[in-house]
Amino acid sequence: MKIKILALSIPFVVGIPLLAHHSFAMFELTKDVTYEGTVLEYRWENPHTHIILKVDQGAADPSTVGTWDIEGGATNIMGRQGWSRSTFKEGDHAKLVAHPMKDGTKGASLFYAMMPDGKRLYHDIARPKGEGGTTSSNQ
Repeated sequence: MKIKILALSIPFVVGIPLLAHHSFAMFELTKDVTYEGTVLEYRWENPHTHIILKVDQGAADPSTVGTWDIEGGATNIMGRQGWSRSTFKEGDHAKLVAHPMKDGTKGASLFYAMMPDGKRLYHDIARPKGEGGTTSSNQ
């Protein structure tokens, strides 16, 4: 009886984490948008990091004004690219390049951050063609 219960529960235990993850189909991966503003929150967590960014009126691109949830990769993937839990803190100025949601909601998939020293911190191994890598954000 115990074996039967265990066998019946395995699909539920294995299937739940699969439902929690998503594809990148919801993002416009061919479009790079620059979001520049103030970090309201930086969540260093799995399965995805999040940077909640407020872009104020007067931004270079008026379509970016508002509060955005910029989703990054898993902490282990981003950590290998130079990110850490202290990369940003609330109140920091940030310039992020990301792929917006196809439906126009205020969310995007992080491509890279432009740091104050001009260095780019990518969210994963994806790089523009000129920097030796793929052109889209993959996990």
